Amino acid sequence: MSTPATPSPRPVPGGEIVVIFGGRSEIGLAVAQRLADGRTVVLATRPGRDVSALAAPLVAAGAVAVETMDFDADDLDSHVRVVEDIESRIGEISIAVLAFGILGDQEVAERDAAAAARILHTDFVAQAALLTVLAERMKPRGRGVLVAFSSVAGQRVRRANYVYGSAKAGLDGFASGMADALHGTGVTVVIPRPGFVIGRMTEGMDPAPFSSTADQVADAVVSRVTSRRAGVVWIPWQLRVMFAVARLVPQPVWRRMPR
Repeated sequence: MSTPATPSPRPVPGGEIVVIFGGRSEIGLAVAQRLADGRTVVLATRPGRDVSALAAPLVAAGAVAVETMDFDADDLDSHVRVVEDIESRIGEISIAVLAFGILGDQEVAERDAAAAARILHTDFVAQAALLTVLAERMKPRGRGVLVAFSSVAGQRVRRANYVYGSAKAGLDGFASGMADALHGTGVTVVIPRPGFVIGRMTEGMDPAPFSSTADQVADAVVSRVTSRRAGVVWIPWQLRVMFAVARLVPQPVWRRMPR
């Protein structure tokens, strides 16, 4: 159900419509805050979550309106309905940010096939499914931006987190192929490839070299989104050089690379 964040029961949307799929994500909210000015922001979150407090910072950042929608990423059959509901109730999706995902427990996933499957399903299968639904809506219009979060963990899948890393590797390949397929259509696919991000998802873990914050990731993402530049963006940029050099040196060096 759509819930307005302003006092009126049905705010009048305006400007481009930004949808954050995974609307409670720290990175997703940081991106939304930077894109809010003059736009309508939709926070698509798991049913039953109270996200009313998340609207105020977006309104303060200049959002024309902030609305919430129920969205369960793992329910693939619901993706088309959710997208159609947003576009019929609020308007055409201009920018879609896929900010949902789970880190999971590597040790559990190594022993429990269901746990491994859950990580792969949320971090790869559900992302690929939603990207496909959104791309099919945007292609006939000849416009739109899709943001799919990859990770350096998928650039060289390591012993420490190979289940999560393999999911990100799959998503990275899928999104990169989609970006190529959509070239010339007017639809832009942005693929952020951050290293270790300090935040709720990594709480209690030791930060890796070249770590970043949600704000730093959001700054890099929004720069690409607003300029409509497709493709991969390394965050921070030094990781691109680091990985290029690492490919030329012996295998043990990879084990010391950031997660």
